[in-house]
Amino acid sequence: MAILLPQQFFNLAPSVGKSYYENLAGGINAAVTVNNNSTFPVDLVIYRVNAAVVTYIIPAQNSLTLSVNDLLVAALLSSAAGPAFGTIEVATSDF
Repeated sequence: MAILLPQQFFNLAPSVGKSYYENLAGGINAAVTVNNNSTFPVDLVIYRVNAAVVTYIIPAQNSLTLSVNDLLVAALLSSAAGPAFGTIEVATSDF
């Protein structure tokens, strides 16, 4: 069964990070979509069960959708170049 969590808006000052999804009970399969509407890049940081932390850079005016197994935390980090704003959405599933 899939659960689509509410879309969240982010507005991060330069060099600020924030967690937008956490499952500390062992991880869950999920799809994460980030829409970066700003003129500066934003980093999507993914923490998974028994895996290295992975960071994806989402350029200005772009989006990224990932399918992630055993997701623990999905966080965003703005660059030192400037603020970032847009949306992030997480859909969990037992896929």
